[in-house]
Amino acid sequence: MQHCDTLILPRWCIPVNPAGQVLENHAVAITDGRIVAVIPAAEARTGFQPSVLVERENHVLIPGLINAHTHAAMTLFRGLADDMPLEAWLHEGIWPAERRWVSAEMVRDGTELAIAEMIRGGITCFSDQYFYPEIVAEAAVDLSMRAVVATPVVDFRTGWARNADEYLQKATDLVHDPYADHPLITTAFAPHSTFALSDESFNALRVLADQLDVRVQIHLHETANEVEISLRDTGKRPYERLLDAGLVNRSLLAVHAVHMSDEEIERFAQAGVSVAHCPNSNLKLASGIAPIKKYADAGLNVALGTDGAASNNMLDMFSEMRMAALLAKATASDATAVTATEALHMATLGGAQALGVEQTTGSIEAGKWADLASVNLGTLNSQPIYDVISQLVYASRADQVADVWVGGRRHLENGEFAHIDTDAVLARSNEWRERMTDAGKVQ
Repeated sequence: MQHCDTLILPRWCIPVNPAGQVLENHAVAITDGRIVAVIPAAEARTGFQPSVLVERENHVLIPGLINAHTHAAMTLFRGLADDMPLEAWLHEGIWPAERRWVSAEMVRDGTELAIAEMIRGGITCFSDQYFYPEIVAEAAVDLSMRAVVATPVVDFRTGWARNADEYLQKATDLVHDPYADHPLITTAFAPHSTFALSDESFNALRVLADQLDVRVQIHLHETANEVEISLRDTGKRPYERLLDAGLVNRSLLAVHAVHMSDEEIERFAQAGVSVAHCPNSNLKLASGIAPIKKYADAGLNVALGTDGAASNNMLDMFSEMRMAALLAKATASDATAVTATEALHMATLGGAQALGVEQTTGSIEAGKWADLASVNLGTLNSQPIYDVISQLVYASRADQVADVWVGGRRHLENGEFAHIDTDAVLARSNEWRERMTDAGKVQ
């Protein structure tokens, strides 16, 4: 009999790869943080001697969800500037608040709140784009959360850096030390948007990204106004500026990508670009609805992201899966436009592919990290069960997540945190609310 650290026996298991497969009465064995076997439960019971046995009747085991785009620390700005269009939200609400409040302390506390919220909802990996990325990485490591930490790059001065050269230098430092081969942390460059960088800065970024072999993610074609301003000021659409800078390739993650022409979609597909679709944030800011059916038809890889809590206002990938599928159906006038299986793929393996970590996470396969979540389908809203994947995507909620593992380490056990002191996290978030309220938020 073979020893393993953990043996999980759920009612159902959805590996995601291959797509649409549902395994009933199978087990997942974990050793040294990685999946070592996905086999029938009867075979596992006789073949493995686990240190920890987890039996989950009426639960489905899925790959941990991957939040392909967020700004974790902005949980502390949740609800601060609601019901505003994007430009006003940025210029009148968020950017003044950031100038006043963003610090290493704020990023640490906001990121810890975000990680706790994400783990509670079955998210095991997130891609973050915010100031003080070194603090984001530290928080993720301390809380044993998988993260792609993308360093922001803009031309203007902030409390973290003075100009694009300094942002790029700090990004380079983060790539080299101490996260070059870290089991939890991957690094990336994150130019904010095409209106935040000059062509010279984009060229410098591309050279560094190529030299360091790191991925690039950028807010792109998020609003129609963004495209119009770019045409007015540069004579080019934002996509064209990226193309001219040599950044349209398989290392690019285009975040939002709402207002894309058919030709641009085709060029993206040919180049192997991935898209991070953030449906709830786009709806709340009235940015528009990305043409996901067109992306799928063109062969583009689509991931899902929550965006930051200041614009969503939740870090809930169950909500994103459901909304992505429903919006795609409505906009394409086609009930098959995005199926439940496809939505789950976007939230797991599609996210891993977009972030360049598909070899190690995103599906339940032997050899990959044991990034897993069990979801209780024995609840009133999930019964009766005819199709497990449909129930998961269309009827399940984040609070049905019962157990979460990241790299084999159990973070959630029957809905209770194993390691995170949520009382302390909540106390710090309340301290920030009081600070901002007393100071008038942005003074």
